[in-house]
Formats: sequence, C-alpha cells, structure tokens
Amino acid sequence: MGRAEAVDGSCGMMFGIACSNSESVDRNITRYRDGTEMDALIHVIRHGRTNANKNGLYCGSTDISLSEEGIKEILSYKENGIYPEAELYITSGMKRTVETLRLIYGDVSYVTVAGLREYNFGEFEMRSHNELERRQEYQAWMADEAGDVCCPRGESKAGFCKRVERGISEVLEEIEKRKAGSAVVVCHGGVIMAIMHILFPNERNYYEWQPDNGLGYTLQYYDGRFTGYREISPDY
Repeated sequence: MGRAEAVDGSCGMMFGIACSNSESVDRNITRYRDGTEMDALIHVIRHGRTNANKNGLYCGSTDISLSEEGIKEILSYKENGIYPEAELYITSGMKRTVETLRLIYGDVSYVTVAGLREYNFGEFEMRSHNELERRQEYQAWMADEAGDVCCPRGESKAGFCKRVERGISEVLEEIEKRKAGSAVVVCHGGVIMAIMHILFPNERNYYEWQPDNGLGYTLQYYDGRFTGYREISPDY
C-alpha cells in the first residue's frame, strides 16, 4: 500500500497546533483474541455534503442531515464503485454519518464511536468566519497556538485531538473484539484530518489531509502499527 494525499464548513481555518503523534494511540493491540496477528484495513470516509458545508459554516456538534446535493453525490460515488466492503461498520453516531452509511451500505448494523464526533464549536456553531471575526473570543481561539483555548461552551483544539486519539483506539478495540479484517468508519472532515495527522505526522500540512465530502482514506494496520494508506477517491 503506497503513501498518498478542507472540517465541516469554515473549519479549515481552525488549527494552528499539531496533534500528538501516533505514539499516543494504543499500540498494545497486536493480535486478535485467538492469538493470530491483527491485520486489518480501516476505511475512513467523510460524510456526505450538508448545507453547512455549502454555506461555509462551522458545524460540529449540530446534528444536521445531508443536503439533497450531498445525497446525490454519495449515490453517484456508490454507482462508480469507489466504496469498499467491510466486515465491521462504525459511525460517529451523528445523523450525517449514519445517513451516509445507509446510502452506501444499506441497513447494515453498526457500532457508534462517539469519540469520532466532529469538533464542538460551542457558540460558534452554524456561524461563518465573517460573522465571527470581530468577536474577541473568536480572535483569541483563532490565535491560540497551544490549543488550550476553548470555544465558548465548546471544546479546545488540544482536547479535540485527545478525544480523536481515544476514538482511534476504540476503533482498534472493536476490530480486535470481532476479529474483523476490515472496517468502514464514517466520520467527519476535522476528525479525518486529525487522524491522518496523528498517524502520519510530517507528511503534509494538517489541512491537506481533509478529503472532500464522501471521500477518505484506507489505512493499513498490521502488527500494532499503521503502516500505510491510500485514498478513497473517484480517481483511484
């Protein structure tokens, strides 16, 4: 598997910090429960387009559905055969991820990993950069390089990264528990950027990891570590 190549709405502006590297992800999971080596493909897919994406709004904890445009786009990608099958299906539990899963895979059972929910923007939710840029709290959050400043009634950048790290470990635990050789994880743009930055640090700019809606990455996990990735894209 070769090495390859943006958050809901306006979130491409949000991070000035680096998340922790992959050493913070649980490395103790090297074998399935029967003792065989754990070897799995994890397909991480960004949910379909929403009206918040279209309008450039910060949309994290707000539980909105896909737009009509987003539904059509997912069905088009499905018709083109870009989505892999899997033995285990996981979502963040938010409507837009569950709806995306249903459009692609039908009425499959799935596991909810709440740690992979999108960033909680608190009082900045469903607002654009232009609406917020004069607010002192917003300016402080944007300028925060340490990642310790929370959005009012929301979370900090550092806290978000730690939550995503725990979410990755929970995905590995679910795979190990079911002895699955493959898993589909439908989550969010900001979450996928954090995952890829954590697992493959120094390969590219944080924001360059964000896939378009409905696209993502296939990750190779073997012998207790992530060894590579490829894009899930109409071009592959």
